[in-house]
Amino acid sequence: MPITLGLMLALSFVVSLAALAFLIWAISNRQITVDQGDAETIFADGEQGRIDNQGTEAGDAERRHVFDPVAAGIDAVSARPVIILLGTATVWLVLGSIFGLVASMKLHLPDWLNQSAPLTFGRMRTLHLNLVIYGWLSLSGLASVMWIIPRIFHVPLKSPRLVLIGAVLWNIAVALGGLAIASGWTDGEEWLEIPWQIDMLLAAAGACFIAPLVRTARARDVHHIYVSGWYFLAAILWFPVLFIVANIPGLYSGVEEATVNWWFAHNVLGLWLTPLGVGTAYYLIPKIIGRPIYSYAVSLLGFWGLALFYSQVGIHHLIGGPVPTWVVTLSVVHSVMMFLPVIAVAINQHVTVAQNLWALKESVPLRFISFGALMYTMASFQGSIEALRSVNSITHFTHYTVAHAHLGAYAFVSIVMFGAAYYILPRATGRAFPWPGLLKAHFWLVTIGFAVYFFSLTIGGVLQGLAMLDATRPFSESVELMKPYLEARSIGGSLMTLGHLVFAVNLLGLAFYAPRHTQAPVAAE
Repeated sequence: MPITLGLMLALSFVVSLAALAFLIWAISNRQITVDQGDAETIFADGEQGRIDNQGTEAGDAERRHVFDPVAAGIDAVSARPVIILLGTATVWLVLGSIFGLVASMKLHLPDWLNQSAPLTFGRMRTLHLNLVIYGWLSLSGLASVMWIIPRIFHVPLKSPRLVLIGAVLWNIAVALGGLAIASGWTDGEEWLEIPWQIDMLLAAAGACFIAPLVRTARARDVHHIYVSGWYFLAAILWFPVLFIVANIPGLYSGVEEATVNWWFAHNVLGLWLTPLGVGTAYYLIPKIIGRPIYSYAVSLLGFWGLALFYSQVGIHHLIGGPVPTWVVTLSVVHSVMMFLPVIAVAINQHVTVAQNLWALKESVPLRFISFGALMYTMASFQGSIEALRSVNSITHFTHYTVAHAHLGAYAFVSIVMFGAAYYILPRATGRAFPWPGLLKAHFWLVTIGFAVYFFSLTIGGVLQGLAMLDATRPFSESVELMKPYLEARSIGGSLMTLGHLVFAVNLLGLAFYAPRHTQAPVAAE
């Protein structure tokens, strides 16, 4: 076995051992308990039993909300970094969506916009992927972390200016990466296309985000770490390891490069974006409803299951390739074991919402977040089943995989972040959204658009896979049969892109046309 492949697997094993060490530390310091009272640490006095719906309904500018002076001071420090992170993330979302829509249409209109190299499918699709992953999802996820971590630790965000520096550097790096990809300068690996020279700037920006969060955690004014804190702190420690190891220039080649590529790509979803989305949902679902999660002990089981089982999941994308069989088998086993932590998350979040369905009518942010949480369950179950060799033999190399990727990264993480933005921004700005109807329009555009997108590619992908497995049918037939499904994909993508434009309009309306609350800005908790 090549030494670099062994190094990668050894590092994954070390990450799992580190998770086990943290688990032992957490047990010895009584962080792992079965005390349901720990789930109530996110509430201020008087918050339980009442919905938190400030800033997203008509007339909110005249409402007074439960006021917590501690949270007010904490929010004031976090507000500016969070607003900048969400604002720039939205810019990348809109740009990435436009590139994605162009790439989607070129799949069934191959001669459209082919006059220059930057407009080719390969570059459009790559621009879409990197702007959405590094620009939108990472920055919006970091905004949620910067807002929630100080709240659950009961201390203001430390070194907020360093966060602003990190935001500037990160956005410069994403812009330079996009220009490099458009010009044809890439590292040539999926999710790792940004040249490693620019990745160094991303790494520096990441350090500017991590240091304030670690300082905030060390200065916390609470003994117990709420479950969202575990997800967030783990994510900011896991991602640098993934990013640095995968971007070491000149170390990997051939099969080992492909192995490291999918080890990174899948772990970015599972050990970076997933903790950001799940942690955000664990805080905001009970916070909005005004009731603690269903079972706090089960929530901790879900986190530690993710930490222990996920690191080897991505290699199932190389089933059938020239990879050692035991490596692929290990990945399949880990993929199936992921049922356990996913069920733990599902029990908590879905039961909490199901017991309070009335709140979905009252709160638009809750609709986004609860829908995204439901999609996390679906994406994870689908991924575990897709990892089985009998299923993978059909779905591999088809558009089914594209649908699955969007079920996780978009329907889960993106939609949770939409809800988080709608919850956070009124509290960070002291303003209410001026056009509440557009929030609802945004929800229906992205959910209907995604449904069209997902089901068309899922059905078409299965038919495509069956056609490729049939030796009596020419390969061209598996390509031609996808055309109506690819056209439906573009229709769904158009609705999603329109929803993103509505999201941007909502944020601009909040900035320039919104009425202020009767309370002071950022003092609304």
